[in-house]
Amino acid sequence: MSTVLIIVASLLLLGILAASAIALHVTWRLTHPVRKPIDMNPEDFGLEAAEAVVFPSRETNISLSGWYHSAARNGRTPNGRTLIFAHGYSQNRQEPHLPALALASKLVQAGYDVLMFDFRNSGESTPALTTIGLREQHDLLGAIDFVAAKHPEQTIGLVGFSMGAATALLVGGRDARIAAVVADSPFYSLSEYLEENLPQWTGLPRFPFNWLILTLSPVFLRANPRHVKPFEIVRQAKKPILFIHGTGDHTVPAENSKRLHALAEDEDSQIWLVPHAGHVRSFALIPDEYAERVIAFLERGMGKTRQNGKTSLWGK
Repeated sequence: MSTVLIIVASLLLLGILAASAIALHVTWRLTHPVRKPIDMNPEDFGLEAAEAVVFPSRETNISLSGWYHSAARNGRTPNGRTLIFAHGYSQNRQEPHLPALALASKLVQAGYDVLMFDFRNSGESTPALTTIGLREQHDLLGAIDFVAAKHPEQTIGLVGFSMGAATALLVGGRDARIAAVVADSPFYSLSEYLEENLPQWTGLPRFPFNWLILTLSPVFLRANPRHVKPFEIVRQAKKPILFIHGTGDHTVPAENSKRLHALAEDEDSQIWLVPHAGHVRSFALIPDEYAERVIAFLERGMGKTRQNGKTSLWGK
């Protein structure tokens, strides 16, 4: 082999190694987002009796922290229903841009108990790999287990935002204990979403980094985004789902909710497209209407007769 060919081959190999190293570094950063502090006070939102709670994920050695807001302890007439909030990627239970405490306050006033908790590697929960809806399913199942044990007589619903919305669809669509799901700004399929939008997250060119990240991450992190497919569960779910999406969402375009809603079979499933709202910004834009629509949906959806039961992560 000539010296020129050796040099070219060496440079090519170095380029591949450098691109792979960059891809792995970016993947590590995306799966270990910087935690945001818990720095809001529920009392500032009229929630005077927030109970600090800690409970286990379904995954071993993962402890989750949160607040339980009881309607009765906050001076409201309870309606026998508990809602579990599921926050978005790199956020925590506060979902500060809503803020989630403001929405929780409106729901508690309407008689709902509300559990707000931090997914793994968020807020005050155990450090662990963030997988954008894959292993977070174990955390949400742990939250459902906690509520079901704390108040077994309560009907349970899920309210999720972005990653939390996708996780709520994945879990709530299969778990018989969940009566209804509110999904604000979910993605249709994680792998499809990442293939289209990774450059917005990483700042790297689509080629070759999309392929490298989506190929190397399952190998090194044992977390494959191709396994996070809300659309498969939505078309199997036998319960009402409310999809909420802003038409001005450039992070997860509203087309994701449109496609998901088209798969929902329950007659009480709905979609609400909020004009001009950005990603998970519908409540901040029109909080009163948002709360009214969510409550109206839940009153109908959670009033249905349902079968109690417990499922595994895979619905077996």
